Amino acid sequence: MINSPKEHFSALLKAARRHNASDIHLIAKLPPAYRVGGEIVMAAADPISREDLITLAKSILTPQQLARFEEARELCVSYHHEECGRIRLSLYHRLNVPEMAIRMCNTEILTSETLLLPPIVDEWARLPSGLILVTGPTGVGKTTTLNYMIDMINVTRKCKIITIEDPVEYEHSHRKSIVVQIEVTTDTNSFSSCLRHSLRLDPDVICIGEMRDVETIETALIAAETGHLVLATLHTPSAPGAVERIVTVFEGSRQPQVMMQLSDILQGVIAQRLVPTFDKKSRVLACEVLVTNSAVKNIIREGRFHHFMNAMMTARDKGSQTMEESLANHYRAGTISLDTAMAHTIRPEVLEGLLKM
Repeated sequence: MINSPKEHFSALLKAARRHNASDIHLIAKLPPAYRVGGEIVMAAADPISREDLITLAKSILTPQQLARFEEARELCVSYHHEECGRIRLSLYHRLNVPEMAIRMCNTEILTSETLLLPPIVDEWARLPSGLILVTGPTGVGKTTTLNYMIDMINVTRKCKIITIEDPVEYEHSHRKSIVVQIEVTTDTNSFSSCLRHSLRLDPDVICIGEMRDVETIETALIAAETGHLVLATLHTPSAPGAVERIVTVFEGSRQPQVMMQLSDILQGVIAQRLVPTFDKKSRVLACEVLVTNSAVKNIIREGRFHHFMNAMMTARDKGSQTMEESLANHYRAGTISLDTAMAHTIRPEVLEGLLKM
């Protein structure tokens, strides 16, 4: 390591910004690793020692954060760098050695055209109330989509927006709206407790970084039911899976009530994936979109979740689309390869059928 651990850390962040890396991984006995265009690339540098990682953790964490890390053995916090902006720092232990996964947060809100978001997302952001879900695995841009919607509301509406995040990745300035960003572990103990309390703070829009437990989900449904616009993320691979996940997290006796609630408040779901481009130099958004209409409401009320795919395919004019339709469009445009398209579908036979049309 160079003389100062903080200087070394700063150099890593600057290199990540230069190479447009989305993440940095610091692992003992390996050189720093960057995720560029969706793939891991090792830096041409010396391996990082156990001692280097321990010293680095102690130099960039506050005493309170270090104490939490030593007690819980894992930690996720935000960190602000003067030149590179905000990052998400996730620490864990492997064989009693602290290692790090670092997410380079966006320094600006990108346009919907740049993000390749479907037009329906803009329509959802204009709604006065209801529930909007953004789903997908880790690292597919769910937070980016949420921040895009928050920014759109912020510049077009005079209202109060409360975000509950773990951690805060993008800091919004107050524009037409008041934006109150609350960070879990820093400002509040949990998503559920903060969400309950936020209902007393006169919000118009509530953004939940992640619906992790039944209590958070239950409160989010109540918030949407009582006239708030609620934006939230879930870790499900498909749009229909998000609806089913919310219902099945509750006990069987409560599920009919939850299905009635969801049918009344759900406005839409976008399930995201970031897929490598044909030249492997970047990634593009492929997404599945479920727009709520009368057919979708009936499916939710009656628990006939296996009918969602047909409902999406017959409501393309309203903005719905399946993941296979999105992948097929990218392939036909020459953006992604056939192998990439097939690798990112959970219904290959549906994709094959679309490509034969």
